Amino acid sequence: MTVLVFGGSSQIGHYLLPLLAARDEPVVALSRSARAPDGGVTWLSGYLPGAVPAMQDVSAVFSFGPLQPFAEWLDRANLPHAPRIIATSSMSAQTKRTSAVPAEREISRQLRDGEQALAAACAKHGSDWTILRPTLIYGAGLDKSLTPIARRAMRTRVFPLPAGPGLRQPVHAQDLAYAALAALDTPAAAGRIFAIGGGERLPASDMFARVRRSLPVDTLPLPLPAWLLRLARHGVGRLRGPLSRLEADLIADNTEVTTLLGIHPRPFQPDAECWQAPA
Repeated sequence: MTVLVFGGSSQIGHYLLPLLAARDEPVVALSRSARAPDGGVTWLSGYLPGAVPAMQDVSAVFSFGPLQPFAEWLDRANLPHAPRIIATSSMSAQTKRTSAVPAEREISRQLRDGEQALAAACAKHGSDWTILRPTLIYGAGLDKSLTPIARRAMRTRVFPLPAGPGLRQPVHAQDLAYAALAALDTPAAAGRIFAIGGGERLPASDMFARVRRSLPVDTLPLPLPAWLLRLARHGVGRLRGPLSRLEADLIADNTEVTTLLGIHPRPFQPDAECWQAPA
C-alpha cells in the first residue's frame, strides 16, 4: 500500500515527507515537474484536478493545496481501499466569514465549500477524513506572508513596523506536519475539522518586530502609526482588507489539537533559517 501526497513540495510537505519516508509504506508525491526520487520518496508528474497518474493501492492521501481541485479529483478517482484523507484548509474559512471586504468573504465561502466537497467525496469512497485549519504558516521559507516581508527587508535594509493590536498566532510548518501525521494515526480524528495555531498569541505589531529581530542583517525600523494606516485603509481600496485585519484577532483554539492529537505547537520564536527556502 502507498501513501500519496499532494503538495509534497509545499512548506508542510517539506517537513512531512521525511516523516512518512521513515515509516513502512512507500511514499509517492505529486509535482507539476518531474523530479528524481529523494529520501525514500518517489515523485510523479501531474497536477490537480486533472492529470494525475492512476494509483489504486493507496492507503492514505495527504493534500496541502487548494481544497476544491483536490475534492474534484477525489470524487472521480478510483480508490478501492477507502484511503484515509488528511487535508489542509485555512482559519480564513472562519476569520474572514464576516469580513467587511466582499473578496475576503468570498475566500471564506470557497474554503468552506471546498471542505464540504471533500467530505462528500470521502463519503462516496467510504474514506475517513480530517481537515486542519491552520493560522498564518511560517518556518520553511515558502510562505507568502511573512517570508516576503523578511526578504524584502533584507534586500532594502528597511523594515516597516505597522501598529497592530490584533492578535496573531503564527504556526510553524513542521508542527502542522506533526499534526497531519497524528491525524492519520488517530481514529478519533476522523470526520473532524481542527483549528490549529502556534503556541503563542501576540499582537501583530510584536509579530513583525520579532521577524525583524530574527533577520541576519541589520535593518532600519520604520514605524507605521495607527493614524497613517487608517488613512491608507480609507484612501487605497486594495489595502482595506490587509490593514483592517491588523486590528482583528486571527487566532485558533488549540484545545482539540492538543487533547485529541497530542500536538503542542511551538511559540513564535523565528530565526534566520525560517526565511530561507529549502535547497
